[in-house]
Order: sequence, then structure tokens, then C-alpha cells
Amino acid sequence: MPKFQGVDYYNLDELLSEDEILVRNTVREFVDEHITPVIEKHYIAGTFPMDLIPKMAELGLFGPTLPAKYGCAEMNNVAYGLMMQELERGDSGVRSFASVQSGLVMYPIYAFGSEEQKDHWLPKLAYGKAIGCFGLTEPDYGSNPGGMVTRAEKKDGGYLLNGAKMWITNGTLADVAVVWAKLDGEIKGFLVEKGTKGFTAPEMTGKHSLRASVTSELVFQDCLIPEKNLLPKSGGLKSPLMCLTQARYGIAWGAIGSAMACYDTALNYAKSRIQFDKPIASFQLTQEKLVHMVTEITKAQLMCLQLGRLKDKNKVKFTQISMAKRNNVYHALEIARVAREILGANGILSEYPVMRHAANLESVKTYEGTHEMHTLIIGEDITGIPAFV
Repeated sequence: MPKFQGVDYYNLDELLSEDEILVRNTVREFVDEHITPVIEKHYIAGTFPMDLIPKMAELGLFGPTLPAKYGCAEMNNVAYGLMMQELERGDSGVRSFASVQSGLVMYPIYAFGSEEQKDHWLPKLAYGKAIGCFGLTEPDYGSNPGGMVTRAEKKDGGYLLNGAKMWITNGTLADVAVVWAKLDGEIKGFLVEKGTKGFTAPEMTGKHSLRASVTSELVFQDCLIPEKNLLPKSGGLKSPLMCLTQARYGIAWGAIGSAMACYDTALNYAKSRIQFDKPIASFQLTQEKLVHMVTEITKAQLMCLQLGRLKDKNKVKFTQISMAKRNNVYHALEIARVAREILGANGILSEYPVMRHAANLESVKTYEGTHEMHTLIIGEDITGIPAFV
């Protein structure tokens, strides 16, 4: 297949700084060199390519917007978004690994942690010397995280944790889990370290989606957490939701990468696949599909670029991030399905990335807030009326 050149129908590179383009191109080359050649093998085997972790850390892909004093790259949010876009062009599972490490582990430690917690964990996580996970979703509480049943009880020297979390990316791999539990009725964050007595993280198997990503349960049975492992500035449901806002921002960009990969594959295939003595790209129905794909990608790019600029000015609203996540994942999945149609039977083969992206995006549409929940978040914002219950 031809080398990926990028999809930029509206010359959006003109709106990016030299540094942002350099970051994007560096990660683009990394994906072409290190992810694309191996990802189908890992996807089919249901394994995460662990040897990527030190390479990703070397590129500054973990916590890249956080301060340099913690070993982070201190980049702006547009550069971070472009990183996520390119990683997901490789695979949603690889982008998920980086998203969780950055937005759901390093961010809460930075935002809600003590200086001691930040100094201890952030450099380790930035350098890939430690892996983290985020424990919010429970077996019976997904879209309604406030209903969680995981409890922390104050004891001498710490907190006794009991409960379970589910659908946790990186859970089995993690050296530290950021776990949310109710302490005296208030939601608080706790750092639960691997090997803590009463804490297990079995891997979930049998997935048809995100197969190159480790998904786990977290189980806490009379698990004693040291007092120093409470995130002191956390409090209430707002704390984990602030983390989800960070993750959703990265997903909005990441979905563009999946869409780009599918569109680029379909376009090249359509130009080379001969039927009735001419390439299928010459048929009106095929052109309509390709035009729809590139139009939706362009709209998603414009949305994310403005979103990133707002985020860098601290002017972004979480509802705007919900809109980008909702829109971009919806259309990326639609683009993956249309690309599969253009490729015909070849679309289901691992020789092409299309079916893998389509299957992955089914999960991406659901996690970090379902399409329906983001609809209601925006609906409440524009009408002033909550329709959740």
C-alpha cells in the first residue's frame, strides 16, 4: 500500500504551528515504522505490543501537556490532539493506552495529588517506567457513575477498600490504579498499587473489539490503602468527570485518525481495483462514498482544531468536548463501514486495516460516555433541562 500522506482537504496545516506539524509528522512516522507493521498480528492474537511502551515514552507521548519538571513535554493541547490522531490511525488500542496513561492517570495525580504523589509517580509514568489505569466504571454502573457501590472506610493507618471495577484499560498491566470510591458518602480518588493485599486485576477475554488492548476487572476485597495514597484534592463526582473530559478530548482527535486510515485505504483501493474494465473510483456511487468520507473528516478536523485552541486558552466547555467526541466517533465508525463496502470482500481481511478500525470504533463509540449520554449532556446545555432520568 502507498505510504500515508495525510488527509487535509482544507489546507489546515496552514493553521498549525511548525512545532505542531513537527510533532504530528514525528508520531506519523512512528506509527508507520513501529505500529502498522505489527498491529494486525497483535490484534488477532489479542495482545498489546508491550515493546512500544519505552518507544512511546521516548517520544514524549505520556502526559505531554504536563510540566517539564515531571519529565513531561509541556506541549499545547493541539499538539497532544495530533499525537492521539496519529496513534489511533495505527490502532484505537494503542491510542487508548496513551490516553489512559495521560488523561486518566497522570492528569488526576497532577490535578488532585499531593506534591509527594506527583514527584513520585509522574516521572515514572512519563518515562514508561510505570503503567497506570483508571477505575471508575463498575459492573452495574457505567453511564451513572454516581451510583457506584465501591466503598472506602477509614481505618487506623489508611482506608479499607471493597468493591469492583470493570472495563478497565491497562488494568492487568498497571503498577498503579487511580480508583474512585465513596468515603463517608463522598467520591474520593485513591492510588492502589500493584501487589496490594486484597487487590486483583484479572484480564477480560473474548473481545471482538479493541483486541490489541488489555481490558480488565479490578477487584478489592478488604484492601488496605495507606493514608498517603488518598488523592487529597479529590472530592465529589466532579473529580473523575474532570478526568473523563481530558480523555474525551483525546478520543475526539483519535477518531479522526481511524477515519483517515479507512478513507485513505478505500481511496487507494478504489483507484486500483478494476471492474468492468475501469477502476471502481470512476463510478458515481463510489465517488459519492469517498466524497462523504473526506467531507466528514474535514468537518471533524475543523471541530477539533478550534476545540484545541479553546482548551489552550482555558475557554473550553466540557459540553463542547462532548460534541466533538460524539460527532467524530459516530462519523469515523460510519466511514469505516463505508470503506469496508468499497473494499468488498477484501474489506474483512487483515491485509487492510478497515475491519479492525470498524470493530474498534464500536467500543470507542461506547466508552468515555456513550453516544446517547453525550447527546443528553449537550441537550441539557442548550435547553437548560436535564433529560437523564
